[in-house]
Amino acid sequence: MSTCIPHFVSLRFLELNTSKRYRFSGRCRRTMSVAASVSKEASNYIPEAPIFLPEGPWQQIPGGVTAAVGFKAAGMRAGLRAGEKPDLALVTCDVDAISAGAFTTNVVAAAPVIYCKNALNASPTARAVLINAGQANAATGDAGFQDVIDCSSALANLLNLKNEEVLIESTGVIGKRIKKEALLNSLPKLVGLLSSSVDGANSAAVAITTTDLVSKSVAIESEVGGTRIRVGGMAKGSGMIHPNMATMLGVITTDALVTSEVWRKLVQIAVSRSFNQITVDGDTSTNDAVIALASGLSGANKISSMNSLEANHLQMCLDAVMQGLAKSIAWDGEGATCLIEVNVDGAKDEAEAAKIARSVASSSLTKAAIYGRDPNWGRIACAAGYAGIVFNPNKLRISLGDTLLMDAGQPLPFDRIAASNYMRKAGETHGTVEIHISIGDGPGRGVAWGCDLSYDYVKINAEYST
Repeated sequence: MSTCIPHFVSLRFLELNTSKRYRFSGRCRRTMSVAASVSKEASNYIPEAPIFLPEGPWQQIPGGVTAAVGFKAAGMRAGLRAGEKPDLALVTCDVDAISAGAFTTNVVAAAPVIYCKNALNASPTARAVLINAGQANAATGDAGFQDVIDCSSALANLLNLKNEEVLIESTGVIGKRIKKEALLNSLPKLVGLLSSSVDGANSAAVAITTTDLVSKSVAIESEVGGTRIRVGGMAKGSGMIHPNMATMLGVITTDALVTSEVWRKLVQIAVSRSFNQITVDGDTSTNDAVIALASGLSGANKISSMNSLEANHLQMCLDAVMQGLAKSIAWDGEGATCLIEVNVDGAKDEAEAAKIARSVASSSLTKAAIYGRDPNWGRIACAAGYAGIVFNPNKLRISLGDTLLMDAGQPLPFDRIAASNYMRKAGETHGTVEIHISIGDGPGRGVAWGCDLSYDYVKINAEYST
């Protein structure tokens, strides 16, 4: 079990003209480096998120998407949205990178999602990911799709690439096409800003945010097959977050050398254990997209079998990076005061445990109870029961933090004040409320993350498009 030392940090959110003082504590390793690792320009807008990395055979390093060998990034203001925050980002690879992607299951998929799916089907490699904030370019018809093609073509010409080597992600208001003229005019400057530095990664991580109060960026280094490899990533997301996937964008990079078949399988598994296990509000976006690129420049041997030790180790590294980013998204949920972590064990397999964990984390009644600091275990039991997984209710066990609420299907007497204070403390420090559920004696374990549901969530989304 991992440990971390609680500490306080004061965050100044310039766009909201407000300050929050958070105390980070819990079982995971967390990093908060507001001023130290964020570029001066990026830190003028929003600070970095706390990163909740699981313990493992890796160490956290600076750099985000540029930590792995062969990658550059940049972010800038292109005038795509109101305000002064950067709104256009670019991540590139010096070589043909093995590519993979995971996307929204929403039938009303945005134009860039459709474009990326086609590009990944056409080629096993890619060289660049262009990301705009401000307009989702979803539900925009043929004109919106043509905008994606025009933007990718223009960037491909600047970088001397094929069109299918450029991937596109968009976030913002649904029904709004990209401000194409402003974007196209900004591309030469954006390409000129590309850098393999930490500042390059951080500026890109800020540029892709929308209602996020913090940017999300992380990188780790680990030894795989006797060679040091790096995995990094950035993501955005705060609202419209729900499994399969969420209103989130992500870019993952690594310098591991891996075949296309193995890489795409590893990425899908990691997404299922991370971004598909978070929820904020039950809304699955039109634009969810995670693009993962592997440069192969670490000097490590090629990973060509899913059954190899090297593939298993790379899987753990991918899981760690994506889970770290995913938990930061849930922590930053719109209007949230705390992160909720739901652990389930005793299921038949991982998939069943994960489904129950998602059900509880998604329950509006459970989320509202946590915001109200009400240890209403009945809502937790209810959400576990309607997850669609058959289990013996006489084996149900529920704990809130260290407080056991139910065992062997029977309610237990417990200290309601202590349980309420546990949630209150988490809310006051933007910490974590942990829910533990056991449904039997099986080997299956799963975890999901969410946040409490506050009055501010309604206010934020009532005013979003205006």
